[in-house]
Amino acid sequence: MSEQSGTASSRPETVAIIGVGLIGGSIAAAVKTRSIARTVIGVGRTPARLEPAVSRGWLDRVTTDVSAAAREADLVIFCTPVNRIAAGVREAAALCRPGTLITDAGSVKGSICEELSDGLPHGVEFIGSHPLAGSEKQGCEFADSNLLEGRVCVITPMESSTGPARDRLKQFWTRLGATVRELSPAAHDRALAETSHLPHVIAATLAATLSIENRPFAATGFRDTTRIASGDPDLWTAILLANADEVLRSLQKNEQITERFRTALESSDAESLKTLLNAAKSNRDALNTS
Repeated sequence: MSEQSGTASSRPETVAIIGVGLIGGSIAAAVKTRSIARTVIGVGRTPARLEPAVSRGWLDRVTTDVSAAAREADLVIFCTPVNRIAAGVREAAALCRPGTLITDAGSVKGSICEELSDGLPHGVEFIGSHPLAGSEKQGCEFADSNLLEGRVCVITPMESSTGPARDRLKQFWTRLGATVRELSPAAHDRALAETSHLPHVIAATLAATLSIENRPFAATGFRDTTRIASGDPDLWTAILLANADEVLRSLQKNEQITERFRTALESSDAESLKTLLNAAKSNRDALNTS
């Protein structure tokens, strides 16, 4: 196994991807397109659904058996819903060889990293990852080998994480085109509550507010603002519950700003409205230069 030495320059010989949807499929595509690993194994509940990735040459083999894939892999990546990641990692780790690195692509890190902070077999490490890329679309048929190009990938090492494993993971995501940032699991969850989870809740509330009679008048602005509300409800239920405390804090902050808009409107205070809108515009415009 090419990475058992733990050197920072080593590359994985075999990558197993558990859950080959949009993100898992895009990772597989990038790994094969960039020749990062010799073999990519895709694990899914229904192998037939992985056929688009097989036919495009992104997966060398598919299986429904997590354990079988884990036995072979140098690097195991869980791209399953967040409420299934920790249990899946423990199942895989029990059969991994020493030197195997396990990561994930989940949108929540605190609960997962806490559960996996100890108890894994000697020589097998888990370090959380979260590539900040995606779409409301699901399925490997929508995968893109360049999905991670120029995007941020957050990794969340724990106190027990070793330097070689951290370096291996950083190099893996960098080779896929991502810019790697390192945060604690708690800091990650605070940030993502504000930048991803709260926006999904807001988009969902806007979409739910739209009356049937006004659907014909929902043009580009409404469609752009609510696009992410088309995401998988099961997936997002798991994410929001797993990060509920931080999402609630972000909701409270949003409600305070919403109340300022309400007060300005009720008092016909044009100056306050303009100040609020200018602050929002400035914050949004800054994203184009960051």
